[in-house]
Amino acid sequence: MNPLTSALRTLRIERDGIAALEAALSGAGAGQLAQAFAAAVALIVSSNGRVVVTGMGKSGHVARKIASTMASTGQPASFVHPGEASHGDLGMIVRGDTILALSWSGETSELADLIVYSRRHTINLVAVTSRCDSALGREADVCLQLPVAEEACPNGLAPTTSTTMQMALGDALAIALLEARGFTAHDFKALHPGGKLGSLLKYARDIMRKGDAMPCVAAGALMAEAIYQMTSKGVGCVGVTGASGRLDGIVTDGDLRRHMRADLMAARVDDIMTHSPMTVQPDTLAAEALEILERRKIAALFVVDGDGRPLGVLHFHDLLRLGAV
Repeated sequence: MNPLTSALRTLRIERDGIAALEAALSGAGAGQLAQAFAAAVALIVSSNGRVVVTGMGKSGHVARKIASTMASTGQPASFVHPGEASHGDLGMIVRGDTILALSWSGETSELADLIVYSRRHTINLVAVTSRCDSALGREADVCLQLPVAEEACPNGLAPTTSTTMQMALGDALAIALLEARGFTAHDFKALHPGGKLGSLLKYARDIMRKGDAMPCVAAGALMAEAIYQMTSKGVGCVGVTGASGRLDGIVTDGDLRRHMRADLMAARVDDIMTHSPMTVQPDTLAAEALEILERRKIAALFVVDGDGRPLGVLHFHDLLRLGAV
């Protein structure tokens, strides 16, 4: 068979599985998945502990990813291998936790000790399975029944569509919990300090050029002084401050081109500057500042305090060096 044909068939079958899951969550499918999903979110939010995600085989790999996604989006979570749980790791699970157990059949024998432990110690149990009438589904406090779907494997054996659906439902749970807890981008920053994502989650105050590196002149200054500041500081703009210290305007390279004339050097910055320029606050995320720069097609933003006084300037090149672009 043509490899491309095989790939497209696989994607179509897995897409159909996601569509069936979406239909079940919207109420169009059987199993009351929509009500069960809401109940699972409420159960986890009302508990004081972690979500302990578990599963065997391919479901176990999906469970690890779900636990990682939840942990990075504000819901304390961890993965416990069902085999290791039977040999001491049950001690990692305490009252107040919620066990999220994944098993397509609901009859995975390795989950038996976890199920018994949850019932004996009154620990919340949420099942993700295709059969709520299975051993796992019957014992669970909440059963999330996945719709039956065709596996992409032509032999109908290798978990493909089923694990895709598990993954998608896990993501849906993680995001629903994130929104229920009011988890913000600032909260996200605290958990993601590294890499490009960490760069985007830095604050403007951490990146801006300040002090002598910030190009500024007072209102009434000659353009000769403004151009010297622009050139020597290498930002391509200069801020203009009034008597109160507030940022009254900004002169950019574009302003110079628009006002180019023989007596430009002797002109006053007040006649050239752009009044009421776009600014950001010190606690603006780099990602937000980058969006403003790109949307407004500008190269720099001044960072100001609550009274409008300039604290620094943030240039596109600063974000580029940081790795945020």
